[in-house]
Formats: sequence, C-alpha cells, structure tokens
Amino acid sequence: MTQDSLAFLLKDTSRLLRRRFDAKARSLGVSRAQWQVLFALSRNEGTNQTGLADYLEVETITLCRMVDRLEEAGLVERRADPADRRAWRLHLTATAHPLLEQLREIGEGVVEEAQAGVDPADLAAAMTALTVMRANLSTRAEPSVKKAGVK
Repeated sequence: MTQDSLAFLLKDTSRLLRRRFDAKARSLGVSRAQWQVLFALSRNEGTNQTGLADYLEVETITLCRMVDRLEEAGLVERRADPADRRAWRLHLTATAHPLLEQLREIGEGVVEEAQAGVDPADLAAAMTALTVMRANLSTRAEPSVKKAGVK
C-alpha cells in the first residue's frame, strides 16, 4: 500500500469539501464561482476588481463577468473609486449578507461532517502544522520562473 503525499491529501480533501459545499449551495441558487467571489469580497470589501481577481487567481475579465452577474442579482455593487475615476470598488449589498450567512452555515456543516470521528488533539495538531506551512509558503519569495530561450 502506498501512502498518499501530503500535497495529494490536501488537494483531494479540498476538492471533496468544495464538491460537498457546491451541492448544498446549489439549493440556494449559488454557483461555485459566485460563492467564491462573495466570500472573497466579504474578506476584502471595497477592493477593486483587479485586486479581487488577483486574490481569486483569475483573469480580470473573468472576474468582471462574474461581478456583472452578481450585480444583476443584486448581491454586489460597484462604486466609483475616489482616488481613480477609471476604477471601481466592489461592495456587498444588504441582500448579500443573509445569503452569505446561509452559505457560512452550510460551510460549517460540511466542515463538521468532514471532521466527524477526528480526535480533537489530532485536529489541533493538524491545524497547527497547516498554519505553520501556510506561513512558510506565504512569507518566502516566489521562485522566479525562467522560460526556455528567454534570458
């Protein structure tokens, strides 16, 4: 029996969590792209589209289309950036907050389901280890990528 690598287990667990969450979020009429934008915006309210696209690791035009749909649904609004008249700042609407609360409740339920049967001490140790690993990867410079044939 081969042992799965940490990276594989993290990726696979994350995929399964998203899949379970997606299935439950669909009952609220929210797609994965939509809930990801809403959650990211709740943590970065007032950011501009470029900043939110970077945070979500998507192209700006892709985010723009997602924000268009969320704006049409009355969940997000664009406000002029007082410092740059070409830019828009993104904000959640009052309608978005109850939906986000429902999504958070779904998320808590999925996490509880995932953690069922895990010893609290093991869970605490895993959380500590993952927090340290995240910090290690967040504080170190990204490796430079050299393209073949480019100097």
